[in-house]
Amino acid sequence: MLDTVRSSLAGYFEGANPTPPVHLGTRYDTSGNFLLEPGNTVVCHLIEGSPSQAAIIEVRERMLAMPDADRLVFTPISSLHMTLFQGIIEYRRRLPYWPADVALDTGIDDMTRLYLERLQGFEDRGAFKIKVVEVVPTGLTVAGASEEDRRVLRAWRDALSVPFGYRHPDHDTYVFHITFAYQIRRLADERVSAWQELFDNCLTLLDRQAPVIELRPPAFCSFRDMKHFEELLVLA
Repeated sequence: MLDTVRSSLAGYFEGANPTPPVHLGTRYDTSGNFLLEPGNTVVCHLIEGSPSQAAIIEVRERMLAMPDADRLVFTPISSLHMTLFQGIIEYRRRLPYWPADVALDTGIDDMTRLYLERLQGFEDRGAFKIKVVEVVPTGLTVAGASEEDRRVLRAWRDALSVPFGYRHPDHDTYVFHITFAYQIRRLADERVSAWQELFDNCLTLLDRQAPVIELRPPAFCSFRDMKHFEELLVLA
């Protein structure tokens, strides 16, 4: 069955990727409980009550209804967001995921206070629109709706790298996404067709009902786990 799966989906299935999910044991456990993993980040939350949020929730519900959805652990609807720039996180205390001018053992809360200071007076890089380009087991892959939107997204990331003090290795190739879930176990190979059909149908639904995803302005947030991202400073 794996010979029919799109390359972008193959890594979610047992035959193509038998390795354990990277965040299992630190971000969440095998029972589907989210674990303490404090950090900070810059995200755009979905606009509550918007048509595009309703369409995204419909896609999430369709995924939850799959008979093998117990292989996934889903985040709350209230936490749904697109990450614009990755901040620091407890289990990633190493360069280049941490500012070189700050000690690697600095407390997370201290780092959040430091970034709040550095982000005062931050000049935003303008508004942008995003669209969904693919549905995958963990959520939605998204991108700027136009070439100009993609340029603005790059400008935001470049600008934010200054106060944050680093550029991740994937800074220029970062794939924007809206996470619904994380894998507890890879999906069974014999389920490829069913999942791929679901994703194709969901992408059609989103193209029709949510050609542009409505987002709140970018905000610097703190979090203790993946269930809630507290907006501390709106950046636009």
